[in-house]
Amino acid sequence: MNRPRATTNRRRFLQGSTLAGAAGLTGLSGCSYWSGSNSRVSRAAGKKVIIIGIDGMDPRLCSQMMSEGLLPNMAKLRATGGFSELGTSVPPQSPVAWANFINGNGPGTHGIFDFIHRHPHEQCAPFYSAAETVPGEGAWEVGDYQLQLDFWPFNHKPSETVLRRQGVPFWDYLDASGIPTTFYDLPSNYPPSPSQYGHHRCICGMGTPDMAGSYGTYQYFAENGPPQPIDEGGGRRTRIKFDEETGQGELIGPENGLLKVAKPMTIPFKVHRDLQSNAVAIDLPTQRLVLKPGQWSPWIRLNFEMTTPAFLPDKEVSGICRILVQEVAPIFRMYVSPINVDPRAAVVQLSEPESFIGDVANHLGPFYTTGFKEDHKARTNGVFNDDEFVRQATNVMEERLALFDYAVQDYEDGLLFFYFSSSDLQSHMFWWNSDKPHPIRSTTEAQKWHGYIRRLYQRLDQVVGDIYDRYGSQATIIVMSDHGFSEFGRQFNLNSWLRWYGYLGPPECTSLFKDVDWSQTAAYGLGINGLYINLKGRERDGIIEPGEQKEALIQELIFGLTQLQDEDGRQVVRNVYRSDQVYSGDATELAPDLIVGYARGYRASWATCLGDLTDDVLLDNDQAWSADHCADALEVPGILFSNRKITDAQPSLVDLAPSILKEFGLKTPATMSGKVVLG
Repeated sequence: MNRPRATTNRRRFLQGSTLAGAAGLTGLSGCSYWSGSNSRVSRAAGKKVIIIGIDGMDPRLCSQMMSEGLLPNMAKLRATGGFSELGTSVPPQSPVAWANFINGNGPGTHGIFDFIHRHPHEQCAPFYSAAETVPGEGAWEVGDYQLQLDFWPFNHKPSETVLRRQGVPFWDYLDASGIPTTFYDLPSNYPPSPSQYGHHRCICGMGTPDMAGSYGTYQYFAENGPPQPIDEGGGRRTRIKFDEETGQGELIGPENGLLKVAKPMTIPFKVHRDLQSNAVAIDLPTQRLVLKPGQWSPWIRLNFEMTTPAFLPDKEVSGICRILVQEVAPIFRMYVSPINVDPRAAVVQLSEPESFIGDVANHLGPFYTTGFKEDHKARTNGVFNDDEFVRQATNVMEERLALFDYAVQDYEDGLLFFYFSSSDLQSHMFWWNSDKPHPIRSTTEAQKWHGYIRRLYQRLDQVVGDIYDRYGSQATIIVMSDHGFSEFGRQFNLNSWLRWYGYLGPPECTSLFKDVDWSQTAAYGLGINGLYINLKGRERDGIIEPGEQKEALIQELIFGLTQLQDEDGRQVVRNVYRSDQVYSGDATELAPDLIVGYARGYRASWATCLGDLTDDVLLDNDQAWSADHCADALEVPGILFSNRKITDAQPSLVDLAPSILKEFGLKTPATMSGKVVLG
């Protein structure tokens, strides 16, 4: 499960919600949110279907560990019903794959083709594929402020974040039939799609932003930090200075989008260092924390003051964070988690109905709400070492297990879906099932951490056992993943390859967004697997004519890429797929022309994903992110276990939705291409 390396245009996502809140205090806003109802009588008639979604769980490793007797509960499911590889999406990226699961159909119906899409009319301007913040139109200017009022006589159009996934999610059919469905952390569903009939509940998962509007921005304070704060992919580094063992700084919060020139809201803090006891006291405006090295704080509520024009009362916007003091002396170092939206007072809608996540938080207390909970960026940027990343990921897992227990206790009948991210984001860091040298670790270290992944699989096997013991004879149980995993030792810069062969120019260009000459560019790569023709009439600066010229170029590119070999003779690209052959439906407008399916061990380079070029076309992966799944779909299938017989030899993600509907006596709708695979 990769995520974009840079924040997209969502930093003003709070503007609409905070203005509505401020306006509501003075009667300026008449909007209200439907809260749903859990009092309706269920038409499931006691029928139970429980799905455990384990992101990135790999069938090869599962098979190996079952043969070693290390996954007894999954082996029990295999013996009771079945076990199979599960065909993934093209490409096998998490937003694409989970949307396939949601629609029971492919990207041609849901319109998600990569983590990153582009606007062709803006010549490849990138945005996050599953959701996008659309700027507002019109404003009432009052001093330093601009207010967007969506009622007469103003009729402004406030900015809003919209779900870009298209088509019909399979739970809509259950909702219409009166069958209750509850989803915990489902990816590719932020903002949450509404429930028309009041039988659907969900908490948003992957794609949910933090308070900064990003996909997770930590804050790191250190005595040896940079002289001026530096924003790095996924975080911000700041130097902290001590005077008589007291240092001070500020936590950067969300932007005040009501200002004409948006500025972040901040909260000051002080750190008092006691060298003798090797501890610090951290003073925030409303509380004091005392922490030793390696100690995590509990969740801290941060109240940011949002100023408004004089005739409106100022408003507080709350978020939550956790703090890790990594070192007191000789060099003070402190990590602050991304500031998550507070589930007890969410400033944006994180669940359907809107009150659902607050009800859960009232039982469990605060928890991570960002879509990417394990802070892999802190590890890849060197803020965390391996042990610190594992501790943070363990915190996430402990929260997930508490939430899972709540979900099971709250469940009566209908459909229950629960998602675990741990097996994916930790595998990106620690998976290495290969004899080849690891990018950053010795052979011994690589084996040690791959052993950690095996133990994580065993912990998830216990979760499966808990459900099987409780519901094995009462419910249809499905355990599934969206894709598998592979080592990632070599990276391929697609745009550098295109430049080398004259498809992208000029020869000295370094970035799609800085110095590419589109009049010299026939094709370009953006995202992880996408390759686009610079097509006349579609791209703003397109030069390739539709028809014969486009067809000839596509054939050239497919041939060249599939013939590509590394220095040692290994094939780099296993398959190149034509979108007009693998996608069908009404949502193909933003699809790449070609999808590059990498051979095992290879992936698009980090630079490729956001349009940068490197001198070398092929180079070693030198990051802690040492495993991936954004390869060819045939290289990384997912898993499918069930206590019901699996009747198809080659089930795929798109088959699960019609199979679930069949369990509740519903026919496969025309919107789905999948088939029923459970007997």
